[in-house]
Amino acid sequence: MSKTGASSLPAPGNKPDWLKVKFPAGENYRRIDQYHRIQGLNSVCRSAACPNQGECWNKGTATFMILGNNCTRTCSFCNIGNLPVTPPDPQEPHKVANAIAELKLNHAVITSVTRDDLPDGGAGQFAALVREIKECSPNCTIELLIPDLQGNLEALATILQETPHILGHNLETVPRLYSQARPEADYQRSLNVLKQVQILAPTVITKSGLMLGMGEEYAEVMAALHDLRDHGCQIITLGQYLAPTREHYPLKRYVTPDEFADLAAYGRHLGFDHVEAGPLVRSSYHAEEQFNAGKATARG
Repeated sequence: MSKTGASSLPAPGNKPDWLKVKFPAGENYRRIDQYHRIQGLNSVCRSAACPNQGECWNKGTATFMILGNNCTRTCSFCNIGNLPVTPPDPQEPHKVANAIAELKLNHAVITSVTRDDLPDGGAGQFAALVREIKECSPNCTIELLIPDLQGNLEALATILQETPHILGHNLETVPRLYSQARPEADYQRSLNVLKQVQILAPTVITKSGLMLGMGEEYAEVMAALHDLRDHGCQIITLGQYLAPTREHYPLKRYVTPDEFADLAAYGRHLGFDHVEAGPLVRSSYHAEEQFNAGKATARG
């Protein structure tokens, strides 16, 4: 993204070389892929069509998705399906924690669909899963990527009482694009979720992410980074938006690796403990490395 908002890059549809990834393969990939199929577990790696599935699974890292495979919101950028939703599976925390133990994961990432139909937004399910993971895999680092819970601070406290290592909530884009990209969300509400984490559980690391290439201006990204730091966010991810289908929010442009590097430098200047920025970066990309880098910066 140029600072003027102009671009001389290929028109969307002509994917540049830096966005091309190898076909998934490898022993760990096959092992995790087979486990998902046999156990019937939901993975955001598949549901959100993540381009890093092969790399992450080869490293033995997977992002589990709980509370079903359909969402109560209609974000136009997202590949996850909408209604109807089903009641939460009371056995899900045990199943996912058991999978994490059997796969011998060192860093587990758990996210969910948004469940506005539930009084607590699914907070109880997150909390139960953290408890189960700590029992089955006491040395595993636990990272949660949660919805905004409709701003329900009691629900947020329910999750934080179990002290996951990282609590993430993504802004996704700049406020001007919310009405088009995520109409049921609220920019300030999302910022407040991150701020409240620091108030309710100051030892829990906070994390957020932005997708670029949706039509945002450079100044808007800078302003969003400022907002995140002002609300206590410690780790930030910046990645390229890729429209799942032609029916989704349209891709406006490809952001170059050099532009991502510039924004990463700016984020470090603002004081983030760690910035992960690049065309293929997603919330859980290099998640364990992000956590370790953030801890090292905080100690320094």
